[in-house]
Amino acid sequence: MCFTQKAMEKFRKEFPVLRKGIYANTAVYGLLNESLMDWRQEHDLDFLIHGSDMRGKALKIISDTRQSVGFFFNCKRENVALINNFSTGLNVLLEGLNPKKKILLIENDYPSLNWGFENRGFDIHYLKMVSDLEDRIQDTIEKEHIDVLALSLVQWLDGFSIDLEFLKQLKTKFPDILIIADGTQFCGSMQFDFDNSGIDVVGVSAYKWLLAGYGNGFMLFSERVKEEISINNIGFNAANGDLDKKNTIRFAKLFEPGHLSSLNFGSLKFSLDYFTKIGLDKITEHNRKLSEKAKSEFQALGLLDEKFRQRELHSTIFNIKADDAIFQHLLTNDVFCAQRGQGVRLSFHFYNTESEIDSIVKILKTSR
Repeated sequence: MCFTQKAMEKFRKEFPVLRKGIYANTAVYGLLNESLMDWRQEHDLDFLIHGSDMRGKALKIISDTRQSVGFFFNCKRENVALINNFSTGLNVLLEGLNPKKKILLIENDYPSLNWGFENRGFDIHYLKMVSDLEDRIQDTIEKEHIDVLALSLVQWLDGFSIDLEFLKQLKTKFPDILIIADGTQFCGSMQFDFDNSGIDVVGVSAYKWLLAGYGNGFMLFSERVKEEISINNIGFNAANGDLDKKNTIRFAKLFEPGHLSSLNFGSLKFSLDYFTKIGLDKITEHNRKLSEKAKSEFQALGLLDEKFRQRELHSTIFNIKADDAIFQHLLTNDVFCAQRGQGVRLSFHFYNTESEIDSIVKILKTSR
């Protein structure tokens, strides 16, 4: 089931940036909606008026956010860590990973993902981003006895989307492998069932596809990861301010050593509630249609890398073959986009329409 035209018009009005042009740049920064802005102002007004009397409410916001994240992505509440961003969470995680582990990475994956491993002296193997990537991952794991596979669920440069069903099957075939994923360019764009994914760790910064603003994110953990990684990170907040609980802190809470912002994480909860109200199933279906439409149109113009022609599924992020002149032409025509790699990256979310893709295609044709 997709959005009705009336529903689209209603929630598009909540995003003022959409009145300025075609926003094809969620891969850089997800839009703030007016309802969330109102909530943030009310939050700070409470702080202004009540000061420390707001502490109880703030703690409840943090607790409720953890619950909402777990429910939204089907992960046990106790296995959810609230983090300021993906990069910080990953670095804490990797400090506890045995340095003798063999790692498999993807070339040109998001720098904060690959650099975290590369800076710690792991034995690393790399694969190029090719059309049959899943087959090559499986072959390499088998031949090289890989211990850890780390990759983005959707690639930041061109939107290459890993087959989630493949990861699930991979875990079944190689149950001892640890799968660590960056979900920043994926979570919020499609439905995602963590506990049935086969993935051991997913880390997410929520300011992109979850539209939650800066300073909030989360990590989701499988039960097994607690046996594989030993976290030394600690702080009073991890023990919920209880002096007697220093030695009984659960795994996920070790990623929260200090205080957490009720403004930032309340924004995350608000966004999750907003997505639920709109309907994540509808968002998923709408984004799939946008992906199919954009892929078809851009391929017809010869603007996509050949590797995507042979792949059935794609995200809503596209890197089209375009020089600086075309990039400037898009900007001049009020298309929000970004230069990445050797091309221009366009990214579409549920507040975009198929007619906007048609408009971009017309603009691209006039630039030739």
